[in-house]
Amino acid sequence: MKSYDVIVIGAGPAGYVCAIRAAQLGLNTTIIDKQWLGGVCLNIGCIPSKALLKNAEVAYTLRERGREFGFSFENLKLDYSAAVKRSRKVSNRLTKGVGFLMKKNKIDVHMGAAKFTAQNTIELIYSDGKTETIQGKNIVVATGGSAFVPPGWEVDGEHILTYNEAILQERLPKSVIIIGSGAIGVEFGTIWNSYGVEVTIVEMLPNIVPLEDEEVSKELAKAFKKQGINVLTNHKVASVVAKDGSVEVVVENNGESNKIQAEQALIAIGVKPNSQNLGLEDIGVEVSPQGMIAIDERMATNVPGVWAIGDVTGKLMLAHVGSAQGITCAENIAGVETITLDYEMLPKVTFSHPQVASFGMTEDVAKERGYEVKVGRFPFQASGKALGLGESAGWVKIITDAKYGEILGAHMIGPEVTELLPELTLAQMMEITTAEIARNVHAHPTLSEILMEAAHGAEGRSINI
Repeated sequence: MKSYDVIVIGAGPAGYVCAIRAAQLGLNTTIIDKQWLGGVCLNIGCIPSKALLKNAEVAYTLRERGREFGFSFENLKLDYSAAVKRSRKVSNRLTKGVGFLMKKNKIDVHMGAAKFTAQNTIELIYSDGKTETIQGKNIVVATGGSAFVPPGWEVDGEHILTYNEAILQERLPKSVIIIGSGAIGVEFGTIWNSYGVEVTIVEMLPNIVPLEDEEVSKELAKAFKKQGINVLTNHKVASVVAKDGSVEVVVENNGESNKIQAEQALIAIGVKPNSQNLGLEDIGVEVSPQGMIAIDERMATNVPGVWAIGDVTGKLMLAHVGSAQGITCAENIAGVETITLDYEMLPKVTFSHPQVASFGMTEDVAKERGYEVKVGRFPFQASGKALGLGESAGWVKIITDAKYGEILGAHMIGPEVTELLPELTLAQMMEITTAEIARNVHAHPTLSEILMEAAHGAEGRSINI
């Protein structure tokens, strides 16, 4: 029986990063996955969707803004299947890269299902039915999550989809109803709308992207309306049924029921942890009724030697958060210096059009917690670079503590804000104030200048507005 210092179950962004860090720290490490290296993110999530979004950006520019940029076409043809094929190439390249990293770091790879048979013992079940037993001083559960589908809703892969089917299909629906307006919902809405698909987004809560600042949500809804995306907030979906080559969705609003129809429906209402069928209950690991594995700040479960990271913990279901947990977990296992993650201050990004990025407290939350708040704002409409790009919608808002100048959060909507956010999260982590950001000279003309301008605003000395 093979024995390891660390066994990682799951090879997504949390698991494979944890395995690499453990190996770097001199721990004999193996990783197990029943389907693929790179997990959902690299194979059918974050990475291929960004490739599709780039194609969508070009398609939207050519279809809707050609005259503005001086382009004209007598017969513009958009091949969506080519976009999907390009996204698969991007995905495949990165997953091969993960395989190379496993070899580079001398990490054993097992492709099969895993199940605890004891606190330190895993049974591997391969696709051909063969089994193998391995032992580990430390076992890290990083099995991720999958699309949540309410009982009674039947995904057929043809008319009713989850992200799994949506990202692989090479045909465009003529019309689609997207149920849920989180990152997955609004990103697919952006992609399909850019190719001319009739898109309706249904959201049960009062605002789309409901975990974001309310002003951001309203700004995105305004942009979507301008793009021709129909948004129904405060609408609860009662049923989703495929019939006669289309989908019928019954929605309820203020006690009234209405039927809406489309060629397809995308279920994008959330992600459930993949904690089932692992034998966790048999060894006494604490798992919530929703399937989330309980962990402490070290990523340790209540069972010594068993750890958990990534979406399966339900902490903040984002790939980069899983990776950060993976590094922290490996360092805690090895007993070396590490950090404690502050989940509220970790970045959240959505690659809609316009993009959304945020971290930390909203203005209302900061006030509720007793802070005297200062807010620095700056619109992209006043940015020369944004105007040159033809992307002037949106703004940056920085929330600070008036007493000490501490950055409490930031909320951004506009061009490439997902790339601008790290300057502010780094500043918060290193206790850099808005006064210091304002004094840091930013190159001109750049989008990043908007952070300097917003910082000036927080200090009460706006320059260009």
